[in-house]
Amino acid sequence: MAAAFLPDFCQLRALLLVVIIAELLAFVLTLAPMTSTQQRWGDLGLISLFVQWIALTSTAMLCLSKRWFKQLNVTATTFYSLFVVTGITALVSAIAYHLILSNSLGSALAGFEGLTQSSHHAGFILRNVAISLIICAVASRYFYVQHQSRLSIRAEARSRLHALQARIRPHFLFNSMNTIASLTRSNPELAETVVEDLADLFRNNLNTSNNATRLADEIDLTRRYLNIEQLRLGERLQTQWRVDMLPDNAAVPPLLLQPLVENAVYHGIEPCVNGGCIRIQGRFEADMICLTISNPLPITTTPQGTQTNSKGLGMALENTRQRLAGWYEGEGHLATENKDGQFIVTLTLPYQRIGDI
Repeated sequence: MAAAFLPDFCQLRALLLVVIIAELLAFVLTLAPMTSTQQRWGDLGLISLFVQWIALTSTAMLCLSKRWFKQLNVTATTFYSLFVVTGITALVSAIAYHLILSNSLGSALAGFEGLTQSSHHAGFILRNVAISLIICAVASRYFYVQHQSRLSIRAEARSRLHALQARIRPHFLFNSMNTIASLTRSNPELAETVVEDLADLFRNNLNTSNNATRLADEIDLTRRYLNIEQLRLGERLQTQWRVDMLPDNAAVPPLLLQPLVENAVYHGIEPCVNGGCIRIQGRFEADMICLTISNPLPITTTPQGTQTNSKGLGMALENTRQRLAGWYEGEGHLATENKDGQFIVTLTLPYQRIGDI
């Protein structure tokens, strides 16, 4: 889909952007004539109607063509969009020209185009087409640069995903294998379950695809990881889940929760003599998903005898933060805080259905 650099004009956000740009153009065209006129601001209404008519019709056509764009290369997409906008501009201009001749209200459009009663029909249309061609070319270049920037961000996100996949801790694998070995004779069914959980965990870690995954699947993968750690840590590891209100079909980046929960186990639970509880909670409000992961902060004693909170390197946190910024184009966020002896990670994500991306 490298050629589909144009935004989705079917979305309300893109439509609003088009309306704003078109209205700004109407202001420019109103102020552009060198000759002073007392009706200049009165002309703004008709000029806005003329420009918005072209803008909204072009947006509707580009919206209907969005699936076709996926089959075109960059050059073909650019020329097609230019053809659509200039063609609609020519059609609307032809209609407006005839309205100018048949209505006294046409003086406004005649004013901003520099027309007189003797102006030629073709000249009026060509001037409008030239203006729309220049604006459309500039907009296409802007959209292409933005698209290339998004591709660069996604490439960086893929590299960060591979870094997460590469950070499988060797001692976690060894501990898991030892757990399986100890359960083989005493509880074969549980040993088989652990093998399946471990296989699913490694299959997701070794998956090179950067496609979105269902939030429900990501939660299930995290549960499997915690089940394995539960067998190793016993009563030292407690978990509390409150994610029933989250939409199962929400699309999220792969390996979103498991590395953060793994971080909580190794930097929060393991260093604590008595262990602690990892709490995963979720809220869904106003098309936004909020996930929090909290774990106790272990207390370490310095050589001077003072006690400080132990901190990890923060690599998984920063990695996830950058992946969210690239995946959701600035709308996804990760925040951390220390509160009441707890280290809390908060994920804020816009709700996207798995079938929509």
